Amino acid sequence: MNQNDDQESNELDELKRKLSNAKLPADAAKTVDREMRRLQKMQPMNQEYQVTRNWLETLAEIPWTVTTDDRLGPDTLNRARKQLDDDHYGLDNVKKRLIEYLAVLRLKQSINDEVEEKIKKAQEELGQAATSNEKEKGTAEEGSEIEGSAKPEMAKLDILKSQRMVDKSPIMLLAGPPGVGKTSLARSVATALGRKFHRISLGGVRDEAEIRGHRRTYVAAMPGLIVQGLRKVGVANPVFLLDEIDKIGQASIHGDPSAAMLEVLDPEQNYNFQDHYVGMPIDLSKILFIATANSLDTIPAPLLDRMETIYIPGYTTLEKRHIAMQHLVPKQIRVNGLAESQVAFNQEVVSKIIECYTRESGVRNLEREIGSVCRAKAVEYAEAKDGGHIDDYRSDLSVEDIENILGIEKFEEEIAEKTSRPGIVTGLVAYSSGGNGSILFIEVADMPGNGRVQLTGKLGDVLKESVEVALTWVKAHAFELGLTPEPTTDIMKERSIHVHCPSGAIPKDGPSSGIGQAIALISLFSGKPVPPTMAMTGEISLRGRVTAVGGIKEKLIGALRAGVKTVLLPAQNRKDVKDLPQEVKDGLEILHVSHIWEAIRLVWPDSHWAEDTNYRGIESRL
Repeated sequence: MNQNDDQESNELDELKRKLSNAKLPADAAKTVDREMRRLQKMQPMNQEYQVTRNWLETLAEIPWTVTTDDRLGPDTLNRARKQLDDDHYGLDNVKKRLIEYLAVLRLKQSINDEVEEKIKKAQEELGQAATSNEKEKGTAEEGSEIEGSAKPEMAKLDILKSQRMVDKSPIMLLAGPPGVGKTSLARSVATALGRKFHRISLGGVRDEAEIRGHRRTYVAAMPGLIVQGLRKVGVANPVFLLDEIDKIGQASIHGDPSAAMLEVLDPEQNYNFQDHYVGMPIDLSKILFIATANSLDTIPAPLLDRMETIYIPGYTTLEKRHIAMQHLVPKQIRVNGLAESQVAFNQEVVSKIIECYTRESGVRNLEREIGSVCRAKAVEYAEAKDGGHIDDYRSDLSVEDIENILGIEKFEEEIAEKTSRPGIVTGLVAYSSGGNGSILFIEVADMPGNGRVQLTGKLGDVLKESVEVALTWVKAHAFELGLTPEPTTDIMKERSIHVHCPSGAIPKDGPSSGIGQAIALISLFSGKPVPPTMAMTGEISLRGRVTAVGGIKEKLIGALRAGVKTVLLPAQNRKDVKDLPQEVKDGLEILHVSHIWEAIRLVWPDSHWAEDTNYRGIESRL
């Protein structure tokens, strides 16, 4: 028993030493001293003994003042920029924001270094004055005068201390589809800063106590995920990744974990975060929080308001090809036990995999398909090596090899027609999964009837309304277009039309095909075909104005891939063209229009139309 008592006493002494080294805040230190004295008076067999000891050990492991020194030298920004570029392709908006944060951090550190030098100098002067005063001190009256003379120096010292720059880390939310690199980007930030990294998965968290911790009185109580993360990394200024914050639970009988996150993610409050288990304020302001989400719709508005949202769009085909060649292919070759000389991917092969076997925003499925190809080549190489005919092994890959390994194409790419006929227009589409775009044919046919309009192709409500707007505009301007002999003649009086968008099993919606539908109707009624290598996108109004649409980057990359040569875009989308890859700008003739009349004159430049007295359009070219 004596030996056990000695061991227990030694462990308590060690705990006391750890608590002393932890440098707790003054109020917390008083509470800890009181609890430590209570613990020393308890018997180890007492139930309260283990509860108190576990609590004190938790406090000793929390990094109250321990921090990682940020690597903020003269080369900080260049090093961080290189780190981010090496790890991730594209994502310029995110990289720009992170570089801004590092620049601010660097400037604050420079200011603090200057202030610390001034404080050190002022303290030395104050110490010298105090020493001189001690020697010269005579009567009590003289001492009080000398003490009064030191007050200006003390005030100066206080002013200098108030000039220290406090670092309040931003709370960033990276929102985007799965597989675009949100999680790995946060890890790269930690590497660039030289800070420790910790990931907290919030998906499926339904209990408020998971965030704030359980009170000490509960059996098997423990701190929340935030404090547990601090204990694990051992520093007060790590990078915390709050993964899948959009999937955190809402209010229930177990509390509201999303409401508990409000205090964690508020820079004005999180310097004083209260964990129920710890029971005393913890400073979270030094932590760089980076949250990720796939959708903003499920995040409560107050929580969303506390974060700086940076949207990461899906990768385009060109970006995926670059990522595959620079990152995914070397990784999968290495993972599957091959050398780079034993399997050779080329641009054509990678493009085939991207376009025909994956259709996603990110690159996860692309990596899986590349892995499948590498495994097939690994089998081929192993059999050739074991069979003694290694010279027959061919390392390079062809498009035919991809079809043999991965099987039948999962997705078929639309290709621009070589010829055209009236009523057929090439539109542009951006897939809802993000990152990909393509062309979409709009087909219009007429037949004898009584003005009926039939719509097929699994069209959504917005798309159906867009067809109605286009038809109304064409009917209203049929005389100016030369489609009717009199202004009062109804062009639909003795005919019906059928509007169809192929790939009938795929749902389609959105207003962006309005200009294409109007041109298709004019083409049908006038008998003039639209050039097959011309595509267009844009919403139209009843006045004939062409307004902005989304997904321009994806649509134009898809158009170039499909063999389109000329694209009509809304003039309001001119700003979106600036962000296009140079390859796309060079490969397409991009024409901007602000009214349907401009589009008509660009589609049929040799035709003569009656002037619309209410519109004088000016052709706008890129």
